[in-house]
Amino acid sequence: HVQLVESGGGSVQAGGSLRLSCAASGDPHDYNYMAWFRQAPGKEREGVAVACTTGPDTYYADSVKGRFTVSRDNAKKMVYLEMNNLKSEDTAMYYCAADWVTIMTWDTALDFRTYNYWGRGTQVTVS
Repeated sequence: HVQLVESGGGSVQAGGSLRLSCAASGDPHDYNYMAWFRQAPGKEREGVAVACTTGPDTYYADSVKGRFTVSRDNAKKMVYLEMNNLKSEDTAMYYCAADWVTIMTWDTALDFRTYNYWGRGTQVTVS
């Protein structure tokens, strides 16, 4: 069983930066992809960025490409989301997710139904 705990959220002005962290516990063989999703009030959960833990693959939503960077540290069982040039529309609860996926595509990487392991989220507010 994999448990995920997010941290690093907070309030920031537009144009600012934040770095989110997600710590995983449990068997790392239970997942090979770790992802960040976000959900704003009244909106569906959307995929933001995904990193493969066994290779270099990353996936990004078009809305964050060039501003957000996902990275991982397998030794520490961590995944990070560096967010720069934040906009008000980035305001949301950010969730970490993980799972084992044999064949990943851009569509499945950013689909919340792909992942069975979820953290409780960390709030990001951009004003």
